[in-house]
Amino acid sequence: MKNNVARDTAAAPAISMIGTRAMLFEAPGDFTMAHQRRVWALMDAAGARPDVQELIPGVTNLMLIFSAPPDSPQAVADWLCHAWNTLPERHIEGRLFEIGVRYGGALGEDLAAVCAHSGLSAREVIFIHHGSEYTVCAIGSAPGFGYLHGLDPRIATPRKTVPSLNMQAGTVIIGGMQAGISALTGPNGWNSIGFTDLRVFDPHKQPPALFAVGDRIRFYPESIEL
Repeated sequence: MKNNVARDTAAAPAISMIGTRAMLFEAPGDFTMAHQRRVWALMDAAGARPDVQELIPGVTNLMLIFSAPPDSPQAVADWLCHAWNTLPERHIEGRLFEIGVRYGGALGEDLAAVCAHSGLSAREVIFIHHGSEYTVCAIGSAPGFGYLHGLDPRIATPRKTVPSLNMQAGTVIIGGMQAGISALTGPNGWNSIGFTDLRVFDPHKQPPALFAVGDRIRFYPESIEL
């Protein structure tokens, strides 16, 4: 059960307790890199608190897991709000990955839906998709899955109302204003536009996730099948 502990202010963050040992901080505003860099700064500051056991950064949000239930959740919420309002952005210089994509075909079957939504041709969608540089903002939803910022708004496409039941790991996908590469095979509501052989999650490796927060990604076409 969530208990709201942040004070009600129009542009204030939303802060909620989840159970007795977890607190979710949700930043106000849109999904921008400026907001995400402030979340990263908040993550660093919260990591220095002795009562915090684990931190899980998300897309413009941050989950704090405490070593014990906080005596005053409101005091922690006030600290988070003050830190959010005063900390400078944190810039992370991650690694650059250049990733080849086989666009279209059976493993990019939703390319037509992206075209229909955007009003662009398949080649235009592909050109726009690989013309941007993306930043890994958070790892989550599935092990190793990186939420990517940098998608051109012209090809932003809502997630599907009926998910694919067996989308393959390595599928290059679009969901709303975010892009990604599916990390595991299974149900997925994002739009598939291509496929890469790159394995972004391997439980036998250390670390098992290929990407980390702050990494940058550039796609390039290995082939196009329309």
